[in-house]
Amino acid sequence: MYKNNRRKFIYTIVFAIIMIVIALPFQKYLPESKRAFFEKIAINLGLDLQGGLHVEYKLDLSGVPKGKENEAKDAVQAKAEEKVNAYGVGEPVVFLSERGNETFMTVEIPGVKNPEDVKNIIQKAPVLIFKEEKTEDEMKAEQEQMKESLAEMFAEMDEKAHKKAEEVLERIKAGEDFTELAKEFSKDPGTASKGGELDFAKKGQYVPEFDDVLFSDKMHDGDVYPELVETKFGWHIIKKLEERGEGDEKEVKGQHILFAKMQLPPVDPYKPTKLTGDLLDFATAGFSNNTGGISEPQVNLKFNSEGAKLFADITKRNLGKRVAIFVDDKLVSAPTVQAEIVDGRAVISGNFEIEEAKKLAQQLNEGAMPVPFELVSQQSIEATLGAKALQKSMKAGLIGLLLVMLYMIFYYRFFGFIASFALGLYAATIISIFKLSSLTPMSITLTLAGIAGLVLSIGMAVDANVLIFERIKEEMRLGKSMKRAIDEGFRRAWPSIRDGNLSTIITSVILMMMGTGFVKGFALILIIGVLVSMFTAIVIVKIIMKYVCGSWLENKEWLIMSKVKSKTKSE
Repeated sequence: MYKNNRRKFIYTIVFAIIMIVIALPFQKYLPESKRAFFEKIAINLGLDLQGGLHVEYKLDLSGVPKGKENEAKDAVQAKAEEKVNAYGVGEPVVFLSERGNETFMTVEIPGVKNPEDVKNIIQKAPVLIFKEEKTEDEMKAEQEQMKESLAEMFAEMDEKAHKKAEEVLERIKAGEDFTELAKEFSKDPGTASKGGELDFAKKGQYVPEFDDVLFSDKMHDGDVYPELVETKFGWHIIKKLEERGEGDEKEVKGQHILFAKMQLPPVDPYKPTKLTGDLLDFATAGFSNNTGGISEPQVNLKFNSEGAKLFADITKRNLGKRVAIFVDDKLVSAPTVQAEIVDGRAVISGNFEIEEAKKLAQQLNEGAMPVPFELVSQQSIEATLGAKALQKSMKAGLIGLLLVMLYMIFYYRFFGFIASFALGLYAATIISIFKLSSLTPMSITLTLAGIAGLVLSIGMAVDANVLIFERIKEEMRLGKSMKRAIDEGFRRAWPSIRDGNLSTIITSVILMMMGTGFVKGFALILIIGVLVSMFTAIVIVKIIMKYVCGSWLENKEWLIMSKVKSKTKSE
């Protein structure tokens, strides 16, 4: 039993050390190889703590077809989320709310340095456009035009690359490390980070110019080819590392540094048409009507009269070709035209899941139904104000934590020291959870309301210990041994601890379901705090007490402030 308690105690100390290392800024004392992980994790702060932008828009749904209001609202919200996420800001929040007969969209973006840029991005209406494939002649003509316009610039850049290649080759001949130079200069994205090292390969797997050098009989293991090797990709410095096998089974492992030639960017295979989202009535997700077969998800399109005529012309001249659909210059679908469509209705089919079909319909509606919205309120929170709020909140939390520790030590003495250790571990564990959550999709954002929930849970963290310690003291007054008193104390206190914390969790869940904004943040942090406090107050404290508190403590009344009577015969 003693060995089992000691093993659990050691696990507890290891757990405490891990939590403390994650929670506190000890990175500079760690080895460089371990430091990178800790630099990635940080607590995500809310708008009220790190500053940012809070804007509210009123949606104008008067132009939306009847029955399509919800689709329009979802499309506007999804587009706003996509835009603020693409802007690169952290933890943006976008939500809709109803007030009477009006619909509002609220956008909260922490850490914004230029609010006007973000507002412009949000308010820009999405653009839906249909494009058709270019002919081969059009593609060739565009490529030739691009080549002529970029020829002079490409020649200058290639000349610089060639000179740099000659310079690096001379440095290798002078004895500099091939691997380090490859990491610094190679433009081959697949091998540069590995020092230009290639895998074993048979002859014919590389371009002919490269093959001829690497598989040359004059090249021995460790040799660097004394000249630059030019291929269509650029200029290579080639080193042979080793070979294996013979004849047709011969394989060579090499190393190279690539100085790339300028390459023409790919030609856009599509050209725009006059068919845009302004001419699309709506897009909806549905299922195909396959008689005797399996219905598959699809997206149904409906154009207005002008759009129907344009779509008929497009499908007529593109039979067997693809017609691409773009939203904000982003390709969302490129179906092949199977027949001329004259009624203004079209179907996009494919290997869709129903959720994919719904998402595509929503994307098309974003372009087809750009709902106008008006800015009704704006609030910018300065980063300095957020920093001051965070500083004061953390100071209040720290003072509260220390006062609770001092009270526990003063009233329960030795037991109080154990409770204080558990309370410190509670704080370290909470901070570690916040930090580690930043590595997951379920990242926790800390707000002022969340800090309030955290401070509240500090008091609840020792509430369980108070109940346990009082039960232990009662058992010891009855003359029971320390070991028996600890077991009975935890057993008798558990129902009260369970019911009290469970009621708090239930209340917090209701707040999360029915509340909005900061109320949800408060409830979430309170739930996390209660769960962690139960773990530290019950599991951690019990492990420590069962290992540390033994018979030696029974006769030291002043350490636990408990009048201990003589043991009963049953003990």
